Amino acid sequence: MAFANPVMTDKAIARARAEGGTGVMTIAGAVSKSFTLVLVAALSAGYTWYQIVQVPDRNLTGIIFGGAIAALVMVIATTFRPTWARITAPIYAVLEGIALGGISFIYNAQYKGIPIIAVGLTFGVALAMLALYATRIIKVTDRLRSIIYSAIGGIFLFYMITIVLSFFHVQIPSVFGFGWVGLLVSTAIVVVAAMNLLLNFDMIERTAGNAPQQVEWYAAFGMLVSLVWLYLELLRWASIVFGGRRR
Repeated sequence: MAFANPVMTDKAIARARAEGGTGVMTIAGAVSKSFTLVLVAALSAGYTWYQIVQVPDRNLTGIIFGGAIAALVMVIATTFRPTWARITAPIYAVLEGIALGGISFIYNAQYKGIPIIAVGLTFGVALAMLALYATRIIKVTDRLRSIIYSAIGGIFLFYMITIVLSFFHVQIPSVFGFGWVGLLVSTAIVVVAAMNLLLNFDMIERTAGNAPQQVEWYAAFGMLVSLVWLYLELLRWASIVFGGRRR
């Protein structure tokens, strides 16, 4: 679904600046638009969940993969044409919400209440990372950026290998299982996903004041991509930690 963020990189922001525009990007503008997109995604997910409850025999696979693939198209389009973000970002939020609604429903059916825990953890982790960044307890340096990007690349490669192996019916049960190995792997990925938020905060701060106002939508789009990844990883992590007692 989303195990890296191709949006908030220097090259992507350079493309956004190059396309020009009026006004000046501000941190407040990027924050307000981020909240807007998160709200749209949440409403879309809630509505999807409600529709599934009303018609239990709906094709959940079609809902999830249909929303995910369409959302991926929006990610690719927006990354290459940042000026489209004010239109494509809300569309992405709706489509991603559809997929998340289906995924969350499946998790809730297996482990009652896990999606609510994951939502709470997502916002809690996001606020904690924001506090660490704002107080400069964690400083985003070139070295830290390289470490985070390398970790994201490693996770991406790991997921691609497991997907390819699945085509040949080869599974890695210990890694994706509910034992200690699975928990350690899940925790490590959650940490990287959380650290990825630091890159978003840093890019917004460095870009504010020297980019067109329309880049606010692009920055908000990048923030939503990161939050979606964090939520999905926390869903799995919470199902391992709390799932046994919530069946």
